Amino acid sequence: MEHLLTADMIEKNKRSNFYYSFLLLPKPKREAINVVYAWCRVADDIVDEEDALSTKQQRLLSWTKEFEHSLAGTSRYPLVNKLVQIIRRFNIPLHHFQDLIKGMEMDLMKTRYETFEDLKVYCYRAASTVGLICTEIFGYKHEEAKEYAVHLGIALQLTNILRDVAVDAKKGRIYLPKEDLEHFGYTEEELFSSAYNTKFKRLMKFEAERARLYFTTAITHLSEDDKPLFLAALIMQEIYFRLLQDIEKADFNVFEQRIHISNFKKVLITANVWWNNRKQS
Repeated sequence: MEHLLTADMIEKNKRSNFYYSFLLLPKPKREAINVVYAWCRVADDIVDEEDALSTKQQRLLSWTKEFEHSLAGTSRYPLVNKLVQIIRRFNIPLHHFQDLIKGMEMDLMKTRYETFEDLKVYCYRAASTVGLICTEIFGYKHEEAKEYAVHLGIALQLTNILRDVAVDAKKGRIYLPKEDLEHFGYTEEELFSSAYNTKFKRLMKFEAERARLYFTTAITHLSEDDKPLFLAALIMQEIYFRLLQDIEKADFNVFEQRIHISNFKKVLITANVWWNNRKQS
C-alpha cells in the first residue's frame, strides 16, 4: 500500500475539481482538507484498482485497520496519524469516516441499485460524509450548514454518476436505479452497448432534474453569514452545477466523450464565487 502514498496524489489533486475550491482556504484549513483528501484518495484508488475483488477487499480492510490503529497513534503511515490529529483538532465525528468507508465497501460489493432510496444511501456515504467532514473544518455559525453538506454531497455524486455512465458501464457498474431504467424502458443491454436513443435521453433528463433539485435544496440550508466560511463548498457547487449543465447541453451524449470543466473555467468560477460571497467588512 505504500506505493499509493506518493507525489502522484498531489498531481491527482490538481486535476480534480476539488483543487481549485480549496485554494482560497486559510493555510491550516487547506492543509487539513488536503490530508483528508489524500486519505480518501488512497481508499478510492484501492477500490478502482484492476486487481481481484478479494485483493481489493483485503487492502481496503487493511487501510481501515490503519485508521483504527491511528486512534491510538500507532498507524504505520504518517498520513493516517496526521488525519487523526486533524480529527481531534477540528472535533470531527468519527462516524463520518466510518460511513465513508462503508460507501467504499459498497463500491466493491454492489454493481446495481434497485431504487433511488438505495442509491441515496450510497451517495450519502460516498459524498455527503466528505461534506460533513469539511463542514467541521470550515467552521459554521448555524447547524443547518450540515444539511447543506448532505444535500450538496448527493447533488455532486449524482452529477458524477451522470458524467460517468459510460465509464462505469465498461466496468460492469450501473448506478442509475433499476426502477428508473424500467420506467423509461431502457435496458442494461442497451447501456452496455452504448445505445444512445430517446429512451436514454429521457432517463438522463429525469436523473439530471433530480440532481438539480438537490443543488437547489442544498443552498436553502446555507445562511448568508456562513457563506464566507463555505467558499470552497460554493466553488465546488458551481463547478459541478456547470458540469451538469454541460451534460444537458450535450443532450446527455456521455458515450461520445467524458464531459468536463476546463481548468480555465474553474479559475473563472473560483474568482466569481469568491467575489460574490466574500466577507464584507
